[in-house]
Order: sequence, then structure tokens, then C-alpha cells
Amino acid sequence: MTLARLRFPHHAMRGRRYPEPPHPYRNEFQRDRDRIIHARAFRRLEDKTQVFSERLSDHFRNRLTHTIEVAQIARTVAAALGLDEDFTEALALAHDIGHPPFGHSGEEALDRQMRRYGERFDHNVNALRLVESFELRYARFPGLNLTFEVREGIVKHSRDFEPGENPELDEFLPGLRPPLEAQLIDLADEIAYNTADLDDGWSAGLFTMDQIAASVPGYRAIVEELRRAFPRAGEREIFLESVRRLIDLLATALIEGTAANALASAAETVDDVRRLPRLAAMTDGAAEINRGLKRFLFENLYSIPMLAEERRLAAEKIGALFEFFMSQPEHLPENHRKRLENFPLHRVVCDYIAGMTDGYLRRTAERLLR
Repeated sequence: MTLARLRFPHHAMRGRRYPEPPHPYRNEFQRDRDRIIHARAFRRLEDKTQVFSERLSDHFRNRLTHTIEVAQIARTVAAALGLDEDFTEALALAHDIGHPPFGHSGEEALDRQMRRYGERFDHNVNALRLVESFELRYARFPGLNLTFEVREGIVKHSRDFEPGENPELDEFLPGLRPPLEAQLIDLADEIAYNTADLDDGWSAGLFTMDQIAASVPGYRAIVEELRRAFPRAGEREIFLESVRRLIDLLATALIEGTAANALASAAETVDDVRRLPRLAAMTDGAAEINRGLKRFLFENLYSIPMLAEERRLAAEKIGALFEFFMSQPEHLPENHRKRLENFPLHRVVCDYIAGMTDGYLRRTAERLLR
């Protein structure tokens, strides 16, 4: 099962943009992880929507708790495969820091605005800009000065790109895949949000276990086995046990599928991993369960009228605030107005809104859009 031969070797690191002396007791990926945790962008995830707004309940996931769950799953999978746990954890903790307020609906709203000016908004590229420029915590350099490998993983964990596709990213080895540690992140993310959203949706009373069983392959067998094993358990206990089983099943499938792909590929080095199609994958049966969860959640959670209305209102607020600052840039904070010396107004406005939390955007809209 071990893929230790494909573990990213520290001696192959391309280093940091601004050279630093080594730390006496932390390796470079541990330092990156710690810098991400201490970043303002990471703390802001506490007030950014995952699925349900904090106005609906205090018990549902937010973007920060989701990130912690992704990191836990990703680190477990990396450890089981013999990969670098610290590298994997740093990438998992950073994978969502570029999200604007209100999750994917906020990303889509900002992207629509930026398209008007011939540009795009992508939360992974925004995450890179945050760690390279906007986080100002050090006297010696701008940004967090993360290793090349973590910055590459931030922009590549969920997709590959070719040379020239995005000139802003051409330094990050376009045309090549990222190390296996980075390839795990997107699938660990799927495991985390599919199971967590199932938990939150069921807890909100939006569907039953029988409805899940009718749509998701293998789920009925899990529930029936649990009811036989725990005949006195209530529905809530059975449901939560079923979510735990799903996480275990999908994480195990990611370990086994990735190991099988690596064996079949005959990859012997990280350079081999870079040249091959992505190796991280679940086994076929579990991948079908994962797809079933996605379909079920789309039909029974993401598309329900209540959340659709929340997304519409969020996009409306972001669009209106964007237009307000474009017409009255004097209302931008001073530090953002100074950036107008080097960047066009639409870029500065986008960056300002993207850095807001849900609550701050609401308060700003209430103050300015009267």
C-alpha cells in the first residue's frame, strides 16, 4: 500500500521566493502550514458560508470547519500512503482561503463582474495572490513566502493547466501534474463536503435516510447493517454512524484507488508523477457512491428554494457593491485606494470584496447601499 517512493522529497524543493534560513526544529512544509493557520485569510473562513448561512443555525459547517475536516481526511490518507503529511496538510488548510463571501455563488458573482473588463475571478488564483501579496505579516518580505510546492499546489490541486493558458501561473510548471500530495486534496475535499453536507441537510430536516438510500448506491446496505448491529439506537445515532461509515469507505477507497493507479503506472519518482495523468482516484465502486452523493445533494439540498434565494441575494449584494465602488472609489479603504497607483479600479474593487466575510459584506452593503 505504501507509496513512499512517490513521497515528495524535501531535497527537491524549489525553495521560497525570498530565501530564508532553515528553522531549527520545523521542516519547510510545517512552517508553511503554520503560516497559513496564522493568516488573516484563514481566520476569515469562520464567517464564510459553506452551504447554510450562519443566520439559519449555529450547528452547520462554515468554510473554516469544512477546511479542518478536509485537512483531517487528507492527512490521514497521506499517512496511509506513506506520503508527506505536512505538505498535504498545508495544502488542505490553504485550499479554500481564496473563496470570497457566500461561497461559490460569491465566486460566480465576482467572475461575472470581472468578465465585463476582460478578466476572470478564480478562487484558487485569488488564494495565490493572498499568500503572495495581501498577507503582510513579515518585515523581510511581502506575503507569506510559502514554498514553491505549496504555492503550486494551491493553484493546481483541483485542475491542471497548459503553458500560456494563464500567464499569471506560467511559473508553476504548466503542462505537468502536481505532486501526489496535492492531487489528494480535491478528492479529500469531495469526501468532506459530500458527507458533511449530507449531515447538515439531514439535520435540517430536508430529507430522510430512506430518501438517501433510494438514490445513493450502497447506502441502504450501510443503514441496514447498522440497524442490525445497534437495534436500540435511535434514528439520529444510526444516521450519524452511517455518515461515519461513508467517510471511512470513501477515504479507504481513495487510499486503495491511488495505490492501485500508482502501481499500474509504474511510477517510481515524483518526476514520473508529474508527467503521468493524475494518479489520485477512488476505487470504481466508491467513486459511484461519491457521484450518487453529489447527485442526491444537488437535487435535495443545493437546489432547494431557500438556498437558491440565499444565493440570489448574495449575488445581488456583491453586484451592487461592486458597482457602488466602481462609481464611487473614494469609499474604498485607504489601503485599497493606494493600490490604484498600480492596478485598475476593477481589480482593486474585486480584491476588496473577495476579502470580505459574509457578515462584513452585509454590514458594508447596509451602510453604503441605501
